[in-house]
Amino acid sequence: MVTEIFLLGFQHLNNFKILIFSLILLIHILTIYGNSLVIVLVTISQDLHSPMFFFLRQLSLSDLLQSLLIVPILLKTVINEGAKISLIGCIVQLYFFGVTEGLQCFLLTVMSYDRYLAICNPLCYSSIMNHRFCVKLILMSWLLALSFTPVTVITAATQEFCNQNTINHFFCDYFPLLELSCSDTSLVRILVIAVSFPIILIPFMLISGSYICIAHEILKITSNIGRQKAFSTCSSHLAVVSIFYGSLIVTYVVPTRNQSQTIGKLLSLLYTVVTPFINPIIYSLRSADMKDALGNII
Repeated sequence: MVTEIFLLGFQHLNNFKILIFSLILLIHILTIYGNSLVIVLVTISQDLHSPMFFFLRQLSLSDLLQSLLIVPILLKTVINEGAKISLIGCIVQLYFFGVTEGLQCFLLTVMSYDRYLAICNPLCYSSIMNHRFCVKLILMSWLLALSFTPVTVITAATQEFCNQNTINHFFCDYFPLLELSCSDTSLVRILVIAVSFPIILIPFMLISGSYICIAHEILKITSNIGRQKAFSTCSSHLAVVSIFYGSLIVTYVVPTRNQSQTIGKLLSLLYTVVTPFINPIIYSLRSADMKDALGNII
């Protein structure tokens, strides 16, 4: 029986090993710095105590946790051309990765609802999006992420793993781990798809519906300045949603037979390493309030 998993990571890096290691390490350091800065700024600055920044702080926390969870083992696979991790450690990593991914789906949905209210129903925005309601939305997002994830992780943990222990990936993702199972995984795969529907697809449909309503409302505005101002309030969130869901859909929805394992790993790199890095940059560049808060501290 398998008790240890070997992660192949990216093979045959040859002379580029040190360069890629240094680049990923730099991105990791900047990710920790950027997301920590957002958390600190939103916490201490009175000008950033609006609902949108309240949700952004939670998103930065999720990005920070994901980066700390994935990147250290990634760096180990790069420098050593592979890394060993215990089967229990692999299951634990899979669980917390699932929690952070699910949490981001729910947080992005909550943030889209916030933008929908701000643009489509501005007169009722302050009364609906009060602090108490925002806290409830955050707690509900965490609760849903923590509740749905164990279903998929338990199905993986109860599989029998024997003979093969090598995963051609840089972290313990669900389907690559499932390929090592000696048991019949057909029912498990159906269950995972069923569970992923309320975690990924329903939030995606709600976000899409929100932005259809937002686009319809923006088109009603007669002046170009008014349209630009309305669009600027949700452009940052829209950019983050596009990158996050775009990489998720291409990685998990597009059949794996149509893409090589290297492309699959590169796409995984996009939403596990790059997205947590660029999220705070996107919000900081697009938000005048964030720039002002940072300027006041400096």
